Amino acid sequence: MGRSSAKILTTHGGSLIRPPELIAILRARESGSGYDAATHEKILKGAIATVVREQAAAGIDIVSDGEFGKSISWSRYIVERISGFEQRFDESAAALKKGEVVLPSRDRRAFPDFFAEYDKTQGLGGSLEGWVCHDPIKYVGQAALAKDIANFKAALAGEDVADGFMPVVAPASVLPYARDEYYPNDRDRLLAVADAMAHEYRAIVDAGLLVQIDDAWLPDMYDKSVPPSTMEEYRRWAGLCVDALNHALRDIPPDRVRYHICWGSFNSPHTGDVPLKEIIDLVLSIRAGGFSIEMANPRHEHEWRLWESVRLPAGSVLIPGVISHQTNVVEHPELVAERITRLARLVGRENVIAGTDCGFAQGPFVRRVHPSIMWAKLRSLAEGAQIASRELFG
Repeated sequence: MGRSSAKILTTHGGSLIRPPELIAILRARESGSGYDAATHEKILKGAIATVVREQAAAGIDIVSDGEFGKSISWSRYIVERISGFEQRFDESAAALKKGEVVLPSRDRRAFPDFFAEYDKTQGLGGSLEGWVCHDPIKYVGQAALAKDIANFKAALAGEDVADGFMPVVAPASVLPYARDEYYPNDRDRLLAVADAMAHEYRAIVDAGLLVQIDDAWLPDMYDKSVPPSTMEEYRRWAGLCVDALNHALRDIPPDRVRYHICWGSFNSPHTGDVPLKEIIDLVLSIRAGGFSIEMANPRHEHEWRLWESVRLPAGSVLIPGVISHQTNVVEHPELVAERITRLARLVGRENVIAGTDCGFAQGPFVRRVHPSIMWAKLRSLAEGAQIASRELFG
């Protein structure tokens, strides 16, 4: 997992802002006009090589491919890689649009005027609406995944970095609102999704890379379901999701797995977020060697004190977000260092890898900060880690 006995290593949430030329070719693909597959492949390879080189130059030790190979968002890319689902724009989809199937979050109920304006600025590409599970779920994305792996490994060759990781979606975050017409219950469907996703997880690790499991829906579902559901009911559902993920990870060495949660990438109030203390036992029960947790968000920064009593599983590392992806304010390196050192003194300096709260772009057509700000934030992360390293390691 990249543990270091000499300095604090750095990484980030995975998804990075796509360059204009890649966005343009993906727009052409989406519209069906002026798209050329060979041109796309050439642009993609060049963009991945460039973004890996730029991460290394910014001082990032454990780098990603920026998720550049995904043509839709961080989770919805999977609709191109698994079978068993189809999208139907029927009565159920219309009801979903009206909020009759899925309750709006507590944040949305508390701040409707804010979201009426804010939603106009958002757009991840793809849609969660109208998906139906109608056949056995199987993984069919081997060719697309192999291309992503090959492009990333080619970009890594010759770069002076500690490791490379690829972010992929957790079973619980795969089309969470899909209507099920095939499996008898949620457990069976989740396990089927887990079996499908295990192919993706294993292939990445077998290629010598770290796999990062992104699971934003696990904490986010609390905001959407409690109330009317109870905390006990939510935790029962979350426990089912954890079991499914552990099932998918059962044959993979934990030290090659990072598990990432956040409370959504929206620059919104977050008053309905589930407190970390309510789910930390579930999070730490996952078969992972690294736990990437949002901790720079001002709604959650106070939760660093949780580690005064909570213990990391033996052999694992904490990857706290010490840089926010939601604001164009560039964190001062001294603040970054402070966030790192106070955690390192609680969990052990060798057990901390400094990261970001989440990725800076949740899909090719949405970004949370300006590209120049993203790189400034990553440089500040690296500089803060250097300051912390001098204090912690001498």
